[in-house]
Amino acid sequence: MNNTLKTQLTRFIGVGVLAAVIDFGLTLALTHLGLHRSGAKAVGWVFGTIAAYLANARWTFNAKVTGKTAAAVALLYISTFAVQNFLYWVTNAPLISLGFEGTVKDTISFVIAQGVATVTNFAIQRAFIFKTPKN
Repeated sequence: MNNTLKTQLTRFIGVGVLAAVIDFGLTLALTHLGLHRSGAKAVGWVFGTIAAYLANARWTFNAKVTGKTAAAVALLYISTFAVQNFLYWVTNAPLISLGFEGTVKDTISFVIAQGVATVTNFAIQRAFIFKTPKN
């Protein structure tokens, strides 16, 4: 793995962890306050996504925050949001049937959905949006 890829991947994962903490923290808090599980996930995702875009553009990919990159990342994130929310929703029943409930079930659903979205987002941002040269 070349140095640029290694550095970017490490930073992307670090930013992703921070964004996931924001996302999941809000998701759990809002669910606890009575907001429907999917609505809470959507609100958490919005705040986590904004934090991730700003940090990744500047720190991970050393790019300027521009309207063009913001629009491209927004389109990407809206696409992966649909997949992520679907995975969060569709894992609910199978996890319940396996005996998982409450926060444990929601955590497993979150990790599955977030994992798929993270891999997809990194690959597309690196290759197409911030166009990191291949060394």
